[in-house]
Amino acid sequence: MELTWHGHSTWAVTVDDTDLLIDPFFGNPKTDTDPEELDPDYVLLTHGHADHIGDVGAFQDATVVGTPEVVGYCADTYGTDDTIGFNLGGTVELGDAFVTMHRADHTNGIETDYEYSGGMPAGYIISDTKPTQVSDEESTTFYHAGDTGLMTEMREVIGPYLEPDAAALPAGDHFTMGPMQAAIAADWLDVDYVFPMHYDTMPVIEIDTDDFVREVKATGSDAEAVVLEGDETFEL
Repeated sequence: MELTWHGHSTWAVTVDDTDLLIDPFFGNPKTDTDPEELDPDYVLLTHGHADHIGDVGAFQDATVVGTPEVVGYCADTYGTDDTIGFNLGGTVELGDAFVTMHRADHTNGIETDYEYSGGMPAGYIISDTKPTQVSDEESTTFYHAGDTGLMTEMREVIGPYLEPDAAALPAGDHFTMGPMQAAIAADWLDVDYVFPMHYDTMPVIEIDTDDFVREVKATGSDAEAVVLEGDETFEL
């Protein structure tokens, strides 16, 4: 599984022959990638805020995936014809990937001239095998937490039952978790690798990533904090 961080919460994930793109927002200072350079099979949206769906219209050949409310909004606003709406707790098979939607603790109002709810914010657990109650040591699993605060579901459900090997966690504070709570989340999830995201896009969420690395170490977990450069790829 290949993971590429394009800044903010935008990740490209390749599972065998399937290319996924999560929360396309290329108007951030960490990326030099033009959306036209990418050709994902599926675009996954965690919620409807502009810094997570801003470039969804650039991917008309992809299938847009998210809650029914968000994909419906994108169909109406961006003309995305091919969509898959599913909901919290559900798992869908997208090419070679199995994607499970889980809740995120955040808001999801879509800023338009009219009040529009995007439903519940979400995160995604992406695996090359279908999740079951039987632990599979051969599977590879990545958790994109979306915009969220610290929540006990990470410790009680996502970590022990969905078993992510790596997690991308928001760490910019103010709108989401900051470094301290993100580090606790990494410990609760029992991941091998943790990546900070959703930081340095605007002044209010600028952080020193060394603080994130120190906080992860302070939990005593075995997680390795990996701070990627924009557009950098990690092989999981």
